[in-house]
Amino acid sequence: MDTQAPAQEIAAGYATEGAALELGSVLVDGTVDPAARVRIPLATLNRHGLVAGATGTGKTKTLQGIAEQLSAAGVPVLLADVKGDLSGLARPGEPGPRIDERARDTGDDWAPTAYPVEFLSLGGGSSAVPIRATLTQFGPILLSKVLDLNDTQESTLGLIFHWADQRGLPLLDTKDLRAVVQHLTSDEGKADLKGIGGVSPATAGVILRALVNLEAQGGDDFFGEPEFDPADLMRQVDGKGVVTLLELADQQANPRLFSTFLMWLLAELFEELPEAGDLDKPKLVFFFDEAHLLFSEASKAFLERIEQTVKLIRSKGVGVFFCTQLPTDVPNAVLSQLGARIQHALRAFTPEDQAALAKTVKTYPTTAHYDMEEALTSLGTGEAIVTVLSERGAPTPVAWTRMRAPRSLMAAIGPEAVTAAARQSPLHGKYGETVDRESAYEKLTARIAEAPAPAPAPAPADAAPPPAPERAEAGFVEKAFESPVVRSFLRSAASALGREITRGLFGTRRRRR
Repeated sequence: MDTQAPAQEIAAGYATEGAALELGSVLVDGTVDPAARVRIPLATLNRHGLVAGATGTGKTKTLQGIAEQLSAAGVPVLLADVKGDLSGLARPGEPGPRIDERARDTGDDWAPTAYPVEFLSLGGGSSAVPIRATLTQFGPILLSKVLDLNDTQESTLGLIFHWADQRGLPLLDTKDLRAVVQHLTSDEGKADLKGIGGVSPATAGVILRALVNLEAQGGDDFFGEPEFDPADLMRQVDGKGVVTLLELADQQANPRLFSTFLMWLLAELFEELPEAGDLDKPKLVFFFDEAHLLFSEASKAFLERIEQTVKLIRSKGVGVFFCTQLPTDVPNAVLSQLGARIQHALRAFTPEDQAALAKTVKTYPTTAHYDMEEALTSLGTGEAIVTVLSERGAPTPVAWTRMRAPRSLMAAIGPEAVTAAARQSPLHGKYGETVDRESAYEKLTARIAEAPAPAPAPAPADAAPPPAPERAEAGFVEKAFESPVVRSFLRSAASALGREITRGLFGTRRRRR
């Protein structure tokens, strides 16, 4: 049977007039046609995409190959490097028989190439440049996701942030939030919430315990200053887009923080970038790895905000690719916004796997060339079922694709090399050292230290000596939260610090331009 004619028929749907990313070549009945190219138009990358597949099927190398071509086209890229496998982007690849064979199969004039890479990590426990965010900037909605709070607890946390915003009390790190919660649940603090609601001791206790757990998982090292500026993601070096690799560092125990931080970055970009309209290529492509962590157990309101952000950010020139094992990990409302689909092999060992496979098949356009259920379970390593949006905005034919091999090193380069690269980075001096400036905790406690002690009332001549105290003297912090001076200070909303912060779609603080 002639397989070239069907392959060329499929490839015709991927023909482009403008610049495009080369994904690979079409296979039909097990035969690859190097001339039948599968590609994604650069102009459609802001219509987002999905890269999915089981472990070991080649997802990471697909991401690496796409990031390389985007960088070569001058487009900056953010990649979440959860396992450290992508650091080889900074080094040229190594030729070999398997690379040569893949290059022949895909019609690729392969050449070893290195790309400009920035190594970042959440917090300071890594050899990469540490980046942080303040609680004030992160906002109550995203923080509630990190703390795994329910709707009631999320509303309470939002009230606490609202109150701190009004009083000009920056919540920079976890001790700031703890101090404010403790104050608001004290007898003096409850009066400050009159007219805007109240915080029950039980709910406050849940929030405080969640904060303690977050700190135990390294959250206290991540939240603070200097705060990362998302504009630092959008850089070029010698005409190539910088590939920013964000690793977990000490946050392996809390992957929820990692995924939510990525959402924070996306929300910041949405708030800050101007409208761009239709572009020949995106300003930035954002790869959202381990996407199931973001959507798992998310509230309806949270999912609606994700859907809205994904829908609207494409007009800012930003493309978003969600990366996960199963397409069903992504809610339908978000999945419907994703124009490109790169699906590596699925496994169908369990009834749940088989149900997920059946649902996945239904999301693809009909094709006369493949049995989709069989194809999705028969894909080889480095092969994928692809459909994208053409330059006209229509879905392309389904293509069983043998993916191109990356041109950079397909291996980790080691922590020593990452350390050396991070120290040479222009971002190291900007974010390398933690700053602990005056914030809510210091402002609450400092006022008490400055307050004069009240003069004792004169006692009658025949008065008995005062009784001995029944308990130990209260500690300094406890005094701070109980003092009427603090209450007076926090109520001074007329001061310059008393302006409420403007918050965006996700409750994140909007920066002043």
